[in-house]
Amino acid sequence: MSQTSELSLLRDKIDACDSALVDLLAQRRELTEQVGKIKQASGAPLHVPQREASLIEARRAQAERKGVNPDLVEDILRRMMREAYENQQSELACAAPQLSPVVIVGGAGAMGQLFARQLQRSGYEVRVLDKAQQADQASILADARLVLLSVPINALEQVIRDLPPLPDECILADITSVKQAPLQAMMKKHPGPVVGLHPMFGPDISHWVKQTVVVCDGRGGEVYQGLLDQLQIWGCHLANMAAKKHDQAMQIIQVMRHLTTFVYGQFLARQCHTLEELRSCSSPIYQLELMMVGRLFAQSGELYTDIMLAQFDEVEGLLASYQDTFEQTLSRLQAKDKAALMAAFEEAKGYFSDSAQTFLRQSRGLLNKANDAKVIS
Repeated sequence: MSQTSELSLLRDKIDACDSALVDLLAQRRELTEQVGKIKQASGAPLHVPQREASLIEARRAQAERKGVNPDLVEDILRRMMREAYENQQSELACAAPQLSPVVIVGGAGAMGQLFARQLQRSGYEVRVLDKAQQADQASILADARLVLLSVPINALEQVIRDLPPLPDECILADITSVKQAPLQAMMKKHPGPVVGLHPMFGPDISHWVKQTVVVCDGRGGEVYQGLLDQLQIWGCHLANMAAKKHDQAMQIIQVMRHLTTFVYGQFLARQCHTLEELRSCSSPIYQLELMMVGRLFAQSGELYTDIMLAQFDEVEGLLASYQDTFEQTLSRLQAKDKAALMAAFEEAKGYFSDSAQTFLRQSRGLLNKANDAKVIS
């Protein structure tokens, strides 16, 4: 047999393997859909961390025995799991039926719509209260058991003040990215249960499994526990945090990150190179950086300027420290002071400590995915 014929035969066998893989994926999808229905009927959470961990461990061990790269097997499994979680979103278990009816103030916005869809999938009655429904505000809120505020940061406190008296047992909650002032305003307005929530994700998520929601206690935890149970049924990871601590953390995690990304995007826009030129000669890690910068500018300018403005007074000190660090680095570069630069590197490295190696390993997987996705014409 010629090498050409042998190559063709081997390719045919590879095609047959790929076809069998697709058939197995279809079979697996059918099974996970059945699992989803049982979870919905029984009230079981979508995500069971122990089950996921044991499954990954078992298949990695099997891959090693078979001479297959266990990282490859884990990548495939995690991608299949994500697909399964997405497929199980159509009908979800209801953890706290006593929360109906739910009123989402600002429900016409992207995040309001996201919560409305998820609540409806779990069987809750959801009402939207936005500008178009203002005339009917009193009747919409009259028998509400959960009022969820999903409005811009700069309008939130006025919206709270304008609310009519709510039923005593009604839960008042917000999903904005600042927590101290909203919590104080809600507790002043409403004598009943109050909780501050901060979903650490945007409206474009495909499923809620492993998504982080920060929970800041207000009042009546035993009443709003049902809401937290529902978030966990959806697969969310809840991070309990004091409101002040939350706002301090967000100054770094959100405000400073958004600001530096905002500045870098403006910087790029003023350069002589087009985005296409930069992408054509970019390494995978810079491709990822461009993706994250571009992601910000694909969204609402008003949202991100509101986030930065809402906490500007609080981050002024951080900004001064950031600017000082940048200027110190620039001075050392200008002086060609390699020793000082290396000392600064080691200082930052010490902060990351053992996590640096974990981040290196995790980012390697992301970089491989970014490179795999590259389109070459």
